[in-house]
Amino acid sequence: MPDYILAIDQGTTSSRAIIFNRAGTIVATGQKEHEQILPAPGWVEHDPAEIWGNVQEVVALALSRAGLTRHHLAGIGITNQRETAVVWDRMTGEPVYNAIVWQDTRTQHIVDRLAEGHGTDRYKDIIGLPLATYFAGTKIAWILENVDGARARAERGDLLFGTTDTWVLWNLTGGPDGGVHVTDVTNASRTMFMDLETLTWRDDILADFGVPRSMMPEIRSSSEVYGHAMDSSLLRETPIAGILGDQQAATFGQAAFEAGESKNTYGTGNFLIFQTGEEKILSSGGLLTTVGYKLGEQPVRYALEGSIAVTGSLIQWLRDQLGIIRSAPDVERLAASVDDNGGVYLVPAFSGLFAPYWRPDARGVIVGLTRFANKAHIARAALEAVAYQTRDVLDAVGTDSPMDLTELRVDGGMVANDTLMQFQADILGVPVVHPVITETTALGAAYAAGLATGFWTSLDELRANWREDKRWEPQMDAGEVNHLMRGWRKAISKSLDWVDDGVL
Repeated sequence: MPDYILAIDQGTTSSRAIIFNRAGTIVATGQKEHEQILPAPGWVEHDPAEIWGNVQEVVALALSRAGLTRHHLAGIGITNQRETAVVWDRMTGEPVYNAIVWQDTRTQHIVDRLAEGHGTDRYKDIIGLPLATYFAGTKIAWILENVDGARARAERGDLLFGTTDTWVLWNLTGGPDGGVHVTDVTNASRTMFMDLETLTWRDDILADFGVPRSMMPEIRSSSEVYGHAMDSSLLRETPIAGILGDQQAATFGQAAFEAGESKNTYGTGNFLIFQTGEEKILSSGGLLTTVGYKLGEQPVRYALEGSIAVTGSLIQWLRDQLGIIRSAPDVERLAASVDDNGGVYLVPAFSGLFAPYWRPDARGVIVGLTRFANKAHIARAALEAVAYQTRDVLDAVGTDSPMDLTELRVDGGMVANDTLMQFQADILGVPVVHPVITETTALGAAYAAGLATGFWTSLDELRANWREDKRWEPQMDAGEVNHLMRGWRKAISKSLDWVDDGVL
């Protein structure tokens, strides 16, 4: 039996390949960022060809750094930015348009059209989701409605759709020459087209969106052999055996498998997953009902999710758009140079507000400014905004579940920010804990592939790999927490109702 598993993590800002050993420890990594294409306000795109090229490059880099070849790999797992939509020609493999990213808000008019007379919860009992620009369904509809010839080609059966897991898998297994057109249940649950009970595409909803069924990938479990890497690949003949959307993958990598277990990932956005087991709970608090995972023929596991659009990307905005920091780590030093936020709050509603508000009319605001405020206060307000948004989501979990939160397991790039993690513990009033292996998204995909290939034999074996690295205990006085949260909620109110018929 080979000694390693490879995970391909196709994320919002970069693609990575990470090689793990049997203990779940990182052996080697390759990573490359891709361009963020911003053609208009609220529009966010990626070049699918660039993404596929980068995936091939980072796989080669990881193997080279580890001194390994395909013969050392038991399997490949894929994880991905979930709602980002790619549409391409099945014969040539050429995308008909850039990938439309999950953050993109251009499809609000399609949401409004579908919601007219029904409301945004039109399909929620079936799919667990509100109508929103966030999900892949309206992005496919936009491409078919706006790219010349796309609808006719789709209706002829010439076009395929996939989230980026499907795009990578199809290319990795041969592309136009026999590529496997498959997605897993976690990614399928983010399209607005999958019935959460039957785990199948709903023809009636596809028809409402104007999306031909022939475009859609086959829905499979999160852990099984889908196909093998093509002969021309460095990975040729290696089984691709695991697919999990990034947030479900991070939860799996945190060994949070059972009902009541949860995690929060601090990445481009923040995403809380709260496992509900075999019970599907429709949220009354603004959360999403989604699929947690499905292992082969075992029953599907469901989850509640709180999705926050802008957290890590807020720090990129401070760096790239405002220029008040030169690199992401600088934000902590700048924020720590002041004692508090100076009365400044920043609501990063760049794409509207996601959970638990679901307000596409909201836009970003900085409030509480005085002559006293400086760039350090803005940096601190940006970090605090990440923690406040997480508190909002966890308050919503409390309306749907009787189980009390006793600690929050965290992962993602921002957990390296000690100031943020301490403030998060303070605002929540519970310990915040991260594991030794913080790359839990890639690890979750590796786990799914390893279970399917026999590299790992049970969930208990995966639980044994989880080890605590650091814990932040709450220290802030309850009165101060309440004061800060009051200011945050006032700031939220100032971000609402910005987009209307006269302001786009």
